Amino acid sequence: MAKTRLLITGANGLLGQEISRQIVQKRREFDLLVTGRASIPCLRELANHPYASLDICNKDTVQDIFNDFSPEWVINCAAMTRVDDCETHRDDCWRVNAEAVGILAHQCHSHGAHLIQLSTDFIFDGNNGPYREHDRPSPVNFYGKSKLAGENAARGAGVGKWTIVRTNVVYGNACRIPTPDFVHWVLENLSKKQKIQIYTDQWRTPSYTHDLALGILRLIHLQKNGVYNLSGREFLSMYEFSLLIAEAFDLDPTLIHPAVQNSNPQVARRPQYTGLVTLKAETEIGYRPFPLKKALEHLRFYVKIPSTRDLSEDASC
Repeated sequence: MAKTRLLITGANGLLGQEISRQIVQKRREFDLLVTGRASIPCLRELANHPYASLDICNKDTVQDIFNDFSPEWVINCAAMTRVDDCETHRDDCWRVNAEAVGILAHQCHSHGAHLIQLSTDFIFDGNNGPYREHDRPSPVNFYGKSKLAGENAARGAGVGKWTIVRTNVVYGNACRIPTPDFVHWVLENLSKKQKIQIYTDQWRTPSYTHDLALGILRLIHLQKNGVYNLSGREFLSMYEFSLLIAEAFDLDPTLIHPAVQNSNPQVARRPQYTGLVTLKAETEIGYRPFPLKKALEHLRFYVKIPSTRDLSEDASC
């Protein structure tokens, strides 16, 4: 049986690693090429697997990859995701999150490949969350605007050849990620007995990479087009989420102090109530994310209490 040729960009990032891991360990139906900005892959499981260094902003390099590999499906996990950096480095943000998606979409259209583009709940203003797929976008920061532009660019892959996956507050098991996800950031601070302030007025539906990867692979298996929300089901404040993290990892919850956004404003404005409704994915592809407490228990099997990290670069691309 012929294998499906699958290209993953941003494979050294949090979600890219998890999708790659699940395919290498469990999925025999794919002929996989993983790519990232680094010269070698982060995952040990990929040490003897096809890997290419790729800057998705470089048209010529992207074209060469498509010509050589001729993918049937492309999962774009590459992105600039640090919201404050996107606000202050708008040109870089736009180039990665919007223009590069257009480059990938153009190559997908030329080669008949199907593009899966990762997006975010930050395309919404946060006034009426959690959001469904058909709700009207209205981003309040430049990161959200760039990701919405990326969604629009992905449609250039052609009719029936694009899928947009929206998610939020992604966390999971990954190696050598310079910028920790929210769970790891909480663990780092609590393990060092440092007090942290977490907002009670930012509400989300946190998303476990294990669930997201399974959902994305289901979309490929069922050849689904259009927009799909993939996240956790529980809609809660980031403060409540941090307390659950402390409980799951047996750390001191008294170090976590509630705060509101106005008390400590961030560079980029954050929407208040976002999060996502996953009913469409549950109905159409059988998406079944772990309950949040179970997800954190599952994650604990794979994650050590972290130590200080080098946070000097964005590992999402």
